[in-house]
Amino acid sequence: MKKILLATLASTAATLSFAQNPLSVHILNQETGLPSANIAVILEAQQGEKWVKLNEAKTDQNGRIKELYPKDTNLQKGIYKVTFKTGDWFKANNQRTFFPEVPVVFMIDGALEHYHIPLLLSSYGYSTYRGN
Repeated sequence: MKKILLATLASTAATLSFAQNPLSVHILNQETGLPSANIAVILEAQQGEKWVKLNEAKTDQNGRIKELYPKDTNLQKGIYKVTFKTGDWFKANNQRTFFPEVPVVFMIDGALEHYHIPLLLSSYGYSTYRGN
């Protein structure tokens, strides 16, 4: 019985470590107050002088990507860049913009289990911060 319980606890712990993806993003159109769906977002890691692409996804109907970090990969400390490809979205919505993309460089120091990067977007400005 004790061996079964220990095996179950170990299995549960392994599942919990990947239960929540460690990186998510959210884009809200500041002009309309509505989420920005179907925006491509690229995640890169800095390795020396180069940026290495880790993943790419598009925002859902709520303007979110809940799992941007590569699945089944342990969170690594380091410098990362999330690039929001906003120009294509503005063009598809027949709007002009000054910013064809919004790169956000940030550091994962291992202090948190989950990092969230919200983007408040308008045609001629943007704002971002470390969310939760």
